[in-house]
Amino acid sequence: MRKVGLYFGTFNPIHIGHMVIANHMVEFSNLDEVWFVITPQSPFKVKQSLLEDNHRYQMVFEAVKDFPKLKPSKIEFGLPQPNYTVHTLAHLTEKYGNSYEFCLIMGEDNLKGLHKWKNYEVILDNHELYVYPRISEGQVAHRFKNNTKIFKVDAPIMEVSSTFIRKNHKAGKNIRPLLPEPVWNYLDEMNFYRI
Repeated sequence: MRKVGLYFGTFNPIHIGHMVIANHMVEFSNLDEVWFVITPQSPFKVKQSLLEDNHRYQMVFEAVKDFPKLKPSKIEFGLPQPNYTVHTLAHLTEKYGNSYEFCLIMGEDNLKGLHKWKNYEVILDNHELYVYPRISEGQVAHRFKNNTKIFKVDAPIMEVSSTFIRKNHKAGKNIRPLLPEPVWNYLDEMNFYRI
């Protein structure tokens, strides 16, 4: 059974930080693949600044096409809104459970807020978590510190954000080095984030 790390996000746009984390997870942990799960609408984000789902999927597709262990996933596009991780995991397990074991990839900042997630206990009972370091405020709750299902992966700390990229692209700054080249080409051709 292949072990798949699910890396959830709006990827608006996907950038080198996402790629470095995903590649590190698949090369330096026991994960066989990482799937970028493109979220149509996060319960924690306002939707107005999001590009259309198919454009964000296309940018992820472009970013990972030369990385066989990294895959784009639009599994959440057909699920009820807003998307909750616990529902997506249940759907994936039902659909692919005989072939894949699904794990969650998250930043340490998300682990600090995990107790606020819908049915987080169900997630932890049924799935492993692979956590990468982030610079953030607050502490990881004691109940998550020695949990045998939570693995800290010593990935590089990436402080690039999609918000920073969108804002500075709109301001006319050169953000090209922050994006995989095929993503920059697509974004530039489509004239995204300029207005």
